[in-house]
Amino acid sequence: MSKYNAIITGVGGYVPDYIMTNQELAQKVETTDEWIMTRIGIKERRILKEENEGTSFMGAKAVLQLLEKTNTNPDDVDMLICGIVTPDMQFPATANIISDKTGIKNAFGFDLNAGCSSFLYALNTASKYVESGTHKKVIVVGADKMSSITDYTDRATCPIFGDGAAAVLLEPSEDKEIGIIDTTMQVDGSGRKHLHQLAGGSQKPSSFETVLNREHFIYQEGQPVFKAAVSKMADVSVDMMKKHDIKPDKLNWFVPHQANMRIIEATAKRMGISKDIVMINIHKFGNTTSATIPLLLWEWEDKLKKGDQVIIATFGAGFAWGATYLKWAYNAK
Repeated sequence: MSKYNAIITGVGGYVPDYIMTNQELAQKVETTDEWIMTRIGIKERRILKEENEGTSFMGAKAVLQLLEKTNTNPDDVDMLICGIVTPDMQFPATANIISDKTGIKNAFGFDLNAGCSSFLYALNTASKYVESGTHKKVIVVGADKMSSITDYTDRATCPIFGDGAAAVLLEPSEDKEIGIIDTTMQVDGSGRKHLHQLAGGSQKPSSFETVLNREHFIYQEGQPVFKAAVSKMADVSVDMMKKHDIKPDKLNWFVPHQANMRIIEATAKRMGISKDIVMINIHKFGNTTSATIPLLLWEWEDKLKKGDQVIIATFGAGFAWGATYLKWAYNAK
C-alpha cells in the first residue's frame, strides 16, 4: 500500500471572453433557445476568438493562475499531463507547449485523449506518480477548443460545445483521510461508431475530399450516446457509493461531466442524491469536453471544505467512462 495519497492542493481555470448565445446560434442554424434549453440545458457557451490561438492558449492561462494561487515555482513542477481532444497540432504534445508557455522547464509531460473522460483519466494517471513518491508536484490540465471541430451548420451538435480550460495541482500527503481514494475507468470501443471525428487520423488522412465532405467535424448520434451516458455514468457512480458505503445524505458533492442536463439529472436520481450537491455549469459554458470537470472544481473551490466526500463521473467518446472518489484536501483561502 502506498505511503502517500495524491491530494488536490489548488485549482486554476480560464474561459474565453466571447459568449455565444442561443440567439446567435439561431442565426446560423434552424434552432431556438427553447429547443436547446429543453433538450440540452445550455443557454450560452464561451468561444476562443483570438486569432491563431489553440487549446494551449487557454491551458497556459489556467496553469499560470494555478501557479500563482498555490505559490508554486514553475521550476518545482515535476510533471504536466494534459487531458485533451483538440491538441494545438498532432505533435508535439499540447502539454509540452503549455509547459513552455508557463515556464515549466524541469518536468516531463504528455497528452491523454479519452474523449470527454480525458481529465479524469489524466487525473488518475497522475495520481499514481504522486502515490509512488517519485513526483511531488504534478499538474493535470483539462482543456479543449471544441469550436475548432464543431460544424456550425449541424443543428444537432453545434449547440452543445464550448471552449475552456482548467488545471489542478496534485501533491503527496501522508494523511489517508484526504485525497484520491479510488477510481474506476472503463471503455467500450464499439461505441466509436456513434461519436467520432472521421477524418484527420492515419485511417483517413486529411485531403481535399475529407474537407469538402466536412469529415473533420464532430459526428454524434444523439440517442445511442445519450442512452449509454445515462447508464454508464450512473452505474459507476452508484457502484462507487456502494463500494465505499457512502449514503446519499453523506455525499457532499457530485461532479458530473457537463454533456447534457438530462443526463446529469438522471444520474443524480439514480444515485439518490439532492440536486443541491450537484455541480452544474453547463448552462453557461456548454460541454467543454476535457475541461468540464476541472472547471466545476474551479468554480466551486470556495464552497469545498476539507474532508468533503466528492464523486466525479464522466462519459465520452470511445466510449470511455469512469468515476473517482476523493476527499477534498483543503479549505479555500
